[in-house]
Parts: sequence; C-alpha cells; structure tokens
Amino acid sequence: GLIWLRVPASQEDPYVMVRGAELEGYCMELLAALAGMLRFQYRVRVVGDGQYGAVAAGGNWSGMIGEILRREADIAVAPLTVTSAREEVVSFTTPFLQTGIGILLRKDTASQDMSFFHFLSPFSKETWTALLFAYLLTCFCLFLVARLSPCEWNEPKNEENHFTFLNSLWFGAGALALQGATPRPQALSVRVIAVVWWLFTLALLAAYIANFTALLSSGSEQLPIQTFEDLVKQRNLEFGTLEGSSTFYYFKNSKNPIHQMIYEYMEKRREHVLVKTYQEAVQRVMDSNYAFIGESISQDLAAARHCNLIRAPEVIGARGFGIATTQASPWTKPLSIAVLKLRESGDLDYLRNKWWESSCLRQSRERWAPLEPPALGGLFLTLGIGLALGILAALAELSSSSRRAAAHAKKSCCSVFTEEICTRLRIKGAARQSQEPSGKANA
Repeated sequence: GLIWLRVPASQEDPYVMVRGAELEGYCMELLAALAGMLRFQYRVRVVGDGQYGAVAAGGNWSGMIGEILRREADIAVAPLTVTSAREEVVSFTTPFLQTGIGILLRKDTASQDMSFFHFLSPFSKETWTALLFAYLLTCFCLFLVARLSPCEWNEPKNEENHFTFLNSLWFGAGALALQGATPRPQALSVRVIAVVWWLFTLALLAAYIANFTALLSSGSEQLPIQTFEDLVKQRNLEFGTLEGSSTFYYFKNSKNPIHQMIYEYMEKRREHVLVKTYQEAVQRVMDSNYAFIGESISQDLAAARHCNLIRAPEVIGARGFGIATTQASPWTKPLSIAVLKLRESGDLDYLRNKWWESSCLRQSRERWAPLEPPALGGLFLTLGIGLALGILAALAELSSSSRRAAAHAKKSCCSVFTEEICTRLRIKGAARQSQEPSGKANA
C-alpha cells in the first residue's frame, strides 16, 4: 500500500516557490517523480525556521536537518549540500544536482577590451599571410598572362599593355572590395584568372563577415576572467563572497596558493567585499565593478534572470545537493536508486533546463576561434588550379599565334614561339629603347 511521508521545504527560487495555494518548483517536480516511482504519498510543509540546517551553540541542529533528527520529518527534498558534518547525523542519497564555486560577473565589466586592430581577428595571422601571398601571386599571374596572350597584347612593339603590374594590383584589390576595376580583360586566359579570383574573394568575404559576426556576438569564451587565477591577477574588479558562508571557509581551509590569495584578499577587506545576503551580492554585481564568488548553480540562475550577468567558466570545490533521511532509514537506498534512474533517463537534465531556462536571447555557446588556413584550404586550392589553367590557356593562345606566324614567315615554330616569349617579357625600358630609333627617324 501507499505510505505517507512528511517533507519539509524551504522557499527558494527555483527549488520551491509559492504560487497561490500551491507549491511548485524544481524540488516539487523531483518529489512528484520520486513518489511515482516508489509509490508513496507525501505531505509538504515549509520548514519552521526557514533554515537548511546548521549546528547551534548547544550542539542542536536547526532547520531541516533538525527536523529529520527530531523525527518531525521523514525526508527533506531541498538544495541541501552534502557535507561531512551533516553526513554524521543524517543520511544522504545520491546527489540530484551538482554544483560548485563559481565567479559571477557583469558582462560589460568582464568584457574584453577590443584592440585597435580588432577587425583582423576573424582570420589568424597565418590566414592573413596566405591571403596576401594569394593576392600577390594572382596579380603577378594576371600581369604575366596578359603579356603572354596575343589576344590581350597583339603587337608588343607598337601597343601598350594595359595590364601593367601596378594595374594588375589595382584590379585584384578592386575584386577584394567587390568593385569593378579597369583594365577589363579581353583574352580568355586573363578572364579565367579574373573569374577564379572573383569567386575566391566572394567566398573569402563571406567567411570573414560570418566569423566577424560570431566574434562580436560571442559570450563567455571571450571573457578575460576565465579562472580564479585570472581574478587574482586583475585589478579592475573587487571580489568577495557571503560572510560566514561555506564558500568563505573553503578558501580559508584550502592549501591551493591561488585560493589562499583570494582568502587573504577577502579577509583584509572583509568589511567592504563580504556581503550579507545573496540578493545583495547579485545587486552589487549589477551596480558596481564587483565579482561575486558563490554557488555556481545559483549564479547560473542569476545569469538566466539578469541578461547582463554571466558566470566565468571555471568551477571549483565540486559538491552536490542530496535528499536527507534519518540514519538507517529504509528509504535512503530506494531514493538513491530512483535518483540514478532519473539521471540515466535524462529527466534530471530536463528539470534542470526547465527551471534554469534563460529569458535572455539565446546566443551560440560554441567556442569562437579565428579561421586557420586549413579551414579555407579548398578555396586556396581552387584559386591555384584557376591560376594554372589561366597560364596554360595563355601559352596555348601564344602557341597558336606562333604557329600561324611561323607558317607565314616559313620559320621554325619553336623559334618563333621563343622569340614571342622573349619579346613579350621585355621590360618597358627595353621596349622604349627599341622604339626610340623609329621615333628619331620619323623626326
């Protein structure tokens, strides 16, 4: 048959909250799920002194732990931290929630200062170097192919080649800015290189804009304060915790040098950095340059309720919330097994997400990183293939023109082809010198 159990509760958002005449919250739904699995009924009432449980001066326990010890309650379903002192007087089930000690920050005080050249961040240094090399190589290929192709430069001795190296640089830069730039290519080989470069710049700009947008909207991954060591090293934010809390004594008793530095800082400035209540701590974080050190799961709730708050990634001092029962209670093991089944089925994760759901706009939590060359490897490969095709097309055009000239002049095709290459690859000075005698003769 069904068994009645008495359960004390302490009102705390989002664990147990009063809505009209009923109680609701994470713990109430957890209790209902456990009752359905173990087939018991329960009666919930708010604990008399509103405390979870601490040792009084006379050695007596207050709060829910005291009620369990006095047999005034059978089980306590609440955010009760499993501690060694409590475990000595009551029994705990397997923890249903994991928590620890985290750092609560305000986003604008914790945001990273943008450098003067922050616009370069979407690509890594290697990617920018590869892009510069690709740009110079493409412009050189444009310059080379335009000189080799007879369709672009038919009479090297009499015509002026519009695709000088400077003009080729200007043409490539215009494509990077999605602007048309002269000179306009006429030969098929030059057009092949131009089209491949246009496609390359279009895909590259799309990747840059997408990564720059992700960079501007990235969240905690860009925080300069990632760890407690970062918190100690900085000088812009004050930090503290609840006065007399377990968090304060955790740092006091810790042997870690970083934790000792945090304790010494809080102890020296205890009148100024320690707060009385959790609500005061959250308000101080929102109103001033203050970082609050406390329960990570409570900080997650504060960040979900206040969109300008965020919790730093590092969590230390892992601990859990368990269900308290009397020692040697027959309910301890069945409740532990039921909690494990709820965890394995994903129900605990569902409840966690439901009651800690953020009211803020959802942002991507994926870690942002600058694009490396391997991520754009296919793009650079396509550009390389296009440049090779353009050069081959220019050689084919020059070869066809050389064959016709060789047949007309009755010379060797190879010798005409070699002469054409040598003539077309002359520098401007040589071309001008060859034109000076004709100019003087005309004079």
